[in-house]
Amino acid sequence: MVPKRWAKRAVTRNTIKRQIYAVSSQFSPSLAPRAHVVRLRATFDRKEFVSATSEALKAAVRAELLDLFARANTPRAHA
Repeated sequence: MVPKRWAKRAVTRNTIKRQIYAVSSQFSPSLAPRAHVVRLRATFDRKEFVSATSEALKAAVRAELLDLFARANTPRAHA
């Protein structure tokens, strides 16, 4: 789920969701079999990303997701 407060246009939210599905499918074989929640921390501003389906938006979302999934896939040391 991508809330309206972070991406105002439905087409932008759908583009973000498609990027989430694409990146998560790459990491799914190595992730633990459980539910994973992807939460946006910042807005995707219409002034910066004029086109909701632009390559710039897709690249920004994909870069953030790759970093997020890589960190989720890294084993953590127990304290």
